[in-house]
Amino acid sequence: MGRRLMVMTVAGAGVAVVAGAVLFLSGEQGSQAARSTLQMPAQEDPLTGQEVAQATTIASAGSRSHMAAGRIKLLYVERDDDKDSSDRRRADAYLYDYGNDRLIVRTVDLGRGEIVRETVARGVQPPPSREEETTAAGLLLSHPGYGKLTRDAYARAGGGRLRSAADLGLRGLIFTPFGESGPARECEVHRCLRLFVRLPDSTWLDTSRMVVDLSAKKIHTLEW
Repeated sequence: MGRRLMVMTVAGAGVAVVAGAVLFLSGEQGSQAARSTLQMPAQEDPLTGQEVAQATTIASAGSRSHMAAGRIKLLYVERDDDKDSSDRRRADAYLYDYGNDRLIVRTVDLGRGEIVRETVARGVQPPPSREEETTAAGLLLSHPGYGKLTRDAYARAGGGRLRSAADLGLRGLIFTPFGESGPARECEVHRCLRLFVRLPDSTWLDTSRMVVDLSAKKIHTLEW
């Protein structure tokens, strides 16, 4: 708003009038105005931490009960680069509904503090979030077979007792089945990850036959 007012003033009365008007501000007011102008992010700047928090709160408002139950999770928030948004700062919040296997994208106008667009799609799988990687590792550790395998490998790699998934180096990729005949065929619809686990000695756990199904909250073993 401050930058728009200045542009309008320059157009109507000239630069000299603006400069004169600034001189009438008190020292403290002028300093605050200058700081405010300097801190205001430009359209092409990355989202600030405050903007991410604001977009998260607004985008999650209508789904809090489902998010508390783990049915819907916020994956991440990114700057909206839609050219139709003019000079407004907008953010896209990506949420995944595991109960219905659909991606929800809510666009938040940060200036107005409201959702201005929502799109829902099935069969669209964005990259996994950090939280999803941790959730997948938790399912891995709770599995009777894979959990023991992981803990034993972690101890042999010099890590001692594995306390939680936070002790592991994790990397997740979306899994899309091709010609699968076993339970992993569910991943044609479900949100599934291939999870890569790095051990303390920089080696990798053999997870080549394992797929984590986040929608069903279970692990599939690929049939070779």
